[in-house]
Formats: sequence, C-alpha cells, structure tokens
Amino acid sequence: MPVMRPYSAYDSDTCSIARTLALIGDRWTLLVLRDVANGVRRFDELAGHLCVARNVLSARLARLAEAGLVERTAYREPGARERHEYRLSTAGRDLMPVLLAFMAWGDTHLAGPEGPPAIVTHAGCGAPIRVAVTCADGHDLGARPRVLVEPGPGSRMRA
Repeated sequence: MPVMRPYSAYDSDTCSIARTLALIGDRWTLLVLRDVANGVRRFDELAGHLCVARNVLSARLARLAEAGLVERTAYREPGARERHEYRLSTAGRDLMPVLLAFMAWGDTHLAGPEGPPAIVTHAGCGAPIRVAVTCADGHDLGARPRVLVEPGPGSRMRA
C-alpha cells in the first residue's frame, strides 16, 4: 500500500497554480486578457482602455504571444504602416472560466451598493453566466466543494 505524504511534502514549484500565476498572475496581464476576450484587439485601443503605459502593454502582449495565449494578426490602415491585432488563442480561450470566476468573486465580495459593473450572459439564450465546479461525472460540487488533492505524475518531493 503506498504511503500518503502530506501535501506540504511536495515541491510547490511544480504546482499548476504556481506555474499559471508565473505566466498571467499580474494585474496588467489579466486585464489585457479580459479586454482581448471582450473584443478590444488593437494596441492603441488596449492602451487607451486600460490606461496602461505603452511599454508595459507591449511587454505583456509579447509575453502572452510567446506563451501562445494570444495570436497576432497583421493589418494595415490605408496610408499607415502595418500593425497587429490580438486575439485569444485556444489556450487563451481556455482561461475564460478563470476570468469569469475572478469576475464572479469580485461581484460577490467587492461590488459596491449599486451592484456589479457588468453582467455576463449567454449569447444564445440570454441567461446569466455562472461558474460551477463539477467532477468528471457531472456532479455539481456546490458553494463549499469538498475535494481531495493527491500527487499527480508531475509532482515531486520537496528537497
């Protein structure tokens, strides 16, 4: 019978949360992903909407493109030089539940007395979107999910 070691016995650098945060875990990166997901695709539009320094935006977009979360597509306005639009890649679109979960948490715990600043609905039927945690068999784990965390094949013991 295998010996179960406490979760803290494993190296946290291999944790998928730690690896994801290393890639997207700063304010500007998440806000760039939010805006690109919402159709703000051109550099000048992103810079204006986010009120972010252009060098910071450029660095975040380059990192997102290098990581494969956004794809750059060239375009040219008449009489202007070639520029790029940014669209979420498949990997970037896979982050939508994460962004929606951040938004739902903020709406619940940080919204002012006026309510949430934006409402997200399903384009197909108009119903509000909710983020749910389910198991592979389709069981909704509810607001206080009970889960077990076990070492996976990519885990390693702490040094």
